[in-house]
Amino acid sequence: MKNPFEQLDRILEHRVRLQIMSVLVANDSYDFNSLKEVLNVTDGNLATNLKALEKEKYLTVTKSFVNRKPNTKYKATEKGRTAFRKHLDALEELIKNQR
Repeated sequence: MKNPFEQLDRILEHRVRLQIMSVLVANDSYDFNSLKEVLNVTDGNLATNLKALEKEKYLTVTKSFVNRKPNTKYKATEKGRTAFRKHLDALEELIKNQR
């Protein structure tokens, strides 16, 4: 049997990244300011973690203007959704093994 710790996704081990993916998997998309508000993080912290997820292709970024104001939306990719599910499965396995 595989060690569940080895199955954890290193990218998703970071608390804010896991929270971001949780929001994006549960919703079609989310904009930067709404993510910042729901996660209660700073602009810099959120931007850094979004860039890390984008680099891994776990999310896509769409920039547009709404009422002449810039709007950046994020959406989980299929790769990101799969990684998230596998990470949660590994966490569940860890919990089961602790009983």
